Amino acid sequence: MAVPKRKVSSARQNKRRSNVWKLEAPALSKCPQCGDYKAPHRVCGTCGFYNGRQVIKKEA
Repeated sequence: MAVPKRKVSSARQNKRRSNVWKLEAPALSKCPQCGDYKAPHRVCGTCGFYNGRQVIKKEA
């Protein structure tokens, strides 16, 4: 059975794990109505439009 000859140092272990925890920026797209940034496939929080029609009534 294969057994490590020496203990893996914490620095080497942490170096190997360093790429696992990187966060990605959230995907954003521009709203065609107001031009504000919003999450794709979601109702725009600024104007209340989704897919070219008003879903939520917002006061201007």
